[in-house]
Amino acid sequence: MPEISNFYGIVITMYFPEHNPPHFHVRYNQYRASIDIQTGKVTGEMPRRALKLVYDWLDLHKEELLENWYKLEKGASPSKIQPLD
Repeated sequence: MPEISNFYGIVITMYFPEHNPPHFHVRYNQYRASIDIQTGKVTGEMPRRALKLVYDWLDLHKEELLENWYKLEKGASPSKIQPLD
């Protein structure tokens, strides 16, 4: 899976072909989850503190994430997205 961002030990990836709705994958230590870009719905497990950081990042980069999703649908590579500071 192409890594699109990495911050505080949290790795964000996105790949296609993948099922709708548009989402990204999160890894943090032994935890794994996928997060719906539009609703923020989490599938999987993630510690509360790490999830808060991911939601903060999602709020800042929602449009870029959707752009990456559409790029992947067309067979293009996703762009890197600025990590959370």
